[in-house]
Amino acid sequence: MAGDPIGKEAEAFSSPYAEGVAMRSNDFHDDREVGAETIDLAKIERVYRKLDLRIIPAFWVLYFLCSAIRSSVGLAQTMNTAQQHDLGHELHLKPKQISTGLALFYVCYVLFDLPANLIMTKLGPHVWMSRIVIGVGIIGSCMTAMRAAWSFYLLRLLLGIVIAGMWPGMAYYLTLFYPPSRTGKRIGWYFTAAQVSAAVVGLVSAGFQEMDGLGGLVGFQWMFLLYGLVAIIVGVGLLWWLPDRPLAPGEVRNRNGWRGWLPESKPALEGEDAKIHYDDLTRVYHRRLWTMRDLGRVIIDWRVWPLMIMYFGVVGVGIGVQNYGTVIIKGAIPNLTGVQLSLLFAPIWIFDLMAILLVTPFSDRFHQHRALFFSVPVCIQILGLLVTTYAGSKTNPWPRYGGLLLVGFGLGPTVPITMTWTNEIFQPRHGEVGVAAASALVSGLGNLGSILTTYALYTGWAEDSKPGPKQYRKSNLVMVGILCLSILSSAVMTVLLKVCGDGPGGKKISSATSTSETEGVIIDGAARRELQERGLGRLCWRR
Repeated sequence: MAGDPIGKEAEAFSSPYAEGVAMRSNDFHDDREVGAETIDLAKIERVYRKLDLRIIPAFWVLYFLCSAIRSSVGLAQTMNTAQQHDLGHELHLKPKQISTGLALFYVCYVLFDLPANLIMTKLGPHVWMSRIVIGVGIIGSCMTAMRAAWSFYLLRLLLGIVIAGMWPGMAYYLTLFYPPSRTGKRIGWYFTAAQVSAAVVGLVSAGFQEMDGLGGLVGFQWMFLLYGLVAIIVGVGLLWWLPDRPLAPGEVRNRNGWRGWLPESKPALEGEDAKIHYDDLTRVYHRRLWTMRDLGRVIIDWRVWPLMIMYFGVVGVGIGVQNYGTVIIKGAIPNLTGVQLSLLFAPIWIFDLMAILLVTPFSDRFHQHRALFFSVPVCIQILGLLVTTYAGSKTNPWPRYGGLLLVGFGLGPTVPITMTWTNEIFQPRHGEVGVAAASALVSGLGNLGSILTTYALYTGWAEDSKPGPKQYRKSNLVMVGILCLSILSSAVMTVLLKVCGDGPGGKKISSATSTSETEGVIIDGAARRELQERGLGRLCWRR
């Protein structure tokens, strides 16, 4: 695409920043968020609200369905146990085999996360997200036909392959439409789908247990079949609903070859709104194709590894609770039925959801203090695990359940904050490929924590799973240990960013290229505003 049409059309824009492009450096310290003449924040907020309505509901639904299918194996272990129609009895699986199957998913997830996210940068992002949901739906439906350990292993492997790139891909997708400092709250919004999914799936599984035997299928088979079919339908619909990446003025979308056979989604913004978004986030409109050298720079950037360790701890604990929450509750309160376990599992994720909605908006407003907003919830998780491990008694085990509620509350904001911090650090330094690769590395390698908690802990640790007052104590303490490692990593990250000049007040302005350290930068409206925190001024939950 030639540069002249873009330049001419851009000059003709009626921009809210038209008078502010040549701002002096000391102007950055003015309170531009609250009424500067050169910035019409009301129009900018209107544009981002329109994007919210177009993108966030679609992301919420797709993440809900994928989370439900991915995590339902945990519930299937305790469904219809009285009739011996649970997952273990139906497939003749031992606890260690179930742990192996759970872990195999994350092995593939780790291996394919980065390649999947890089492919997404080359193809239409909405097409790739739709492909993921359709693939997950197909695999979920096929899980209805599992009859032995080998089919369980195979489908978990395939599920890990088709879902790889979903979570980091969603974080990357947001940076095509929002400044990094605004993505935390929005990641939190659609991340609540996982919490609602965990709660609703737990509640709805009580209904599926009542369908046991209907049509020759047991309860958990009905669960996988219906979730899978709904996911396939939604995945096809996303081809029309999710917008593709925004185009610069004068640019025409490529519809050659196989792209011509796919439905074309409506642009996210049109008219004046598109012009405002172009001026506010110009960096995402002018990109060049990344090279292997660009990718190598991201991979060797030391900033990836503290973020990965942070993610390792919190996602490991989150997946551990998701897969073994009902098992932990049953260990503490053995006389509960399968339906009662499902009902008690749901509040853990309601607490998780509450924390996301409370904390992530403030983490965006005080985006230079991400480590603090990360570490405090992690401390709450540690407290909850200790309560679950040591509180209560044989006659009154309910305090141990209360500890799980604390764990759920602490889990909520930590994953969105980690992904948002990754966006903030790597988009200014490496551009689009930086966000795509770094988010995939953090998510993919961080999920080694999921492998640890699903394979080596709880039912996968024979000695620790023996019934008694100390059941699962060692597994809980291992999770406390990896959470302490996450807190330490966030502290190290904060110190090193300050030492290296990338901390608060010293971060680079975002670049239009994938190698911002060596090429010129585009200082768009959002980049100027990101130099300051919004704080509590003009507080509004919709911003």
